[in-house]
Amino acid sequence: MRFTRSVLTASALAALSVGATTALAAPASAAPNTTPQKVCGSGYKTVNSAAVGSLGTVYLTYNSTNGRNCVTTIRNNPGTALDMSAWIYVPDTEAGDQDEGRFTSYAGPTYVYGKGHCVDWGGGINNVYVQVYGSNCAALKEHRVTFTR
Repeated sequence: MRFTRSVLTASALAALSVGATTALAAPASAAPNTTPQKVCGSGYKTVNSAAVGSLGTVYLTYNSTNGRNCVTTIRNNPGTALDMSAWIYVPDTEAGDQDEGRFTSYAGPTYVYGKGHCVDWGGGINNVYVQVYGSNCAALKEHRVTFTR
């Protein structure tokens, strides 16, 4: 499956901005102590994160055994289902993955092979979104954008 950054971002934001009520996966429910490692699986370590306002955090994790990255968006206070998203994209390979819908605790996991590549990733909760471009590229500086719709 091939994605382009603009198509991936546009489709995720368009679905969220119109209040999409159907999920691509069954709604997740988890205890308040949900961690990125519980969502992504064993072997994944958090390598970056970004606050989604005061609502939660988007986590970028990496598994050095299989070279895959995982992104999940986790709410600070699980409860009533809200529009949520998690996405990841590798510009070099045009590989990407996304999860969006109405969830009670977290969105994701989303996976992509990212060993040796910069990654773009992000997510949203309700109407607050964060996007990180050019992430985890050694000495290169990433670019973060947070916005509300």
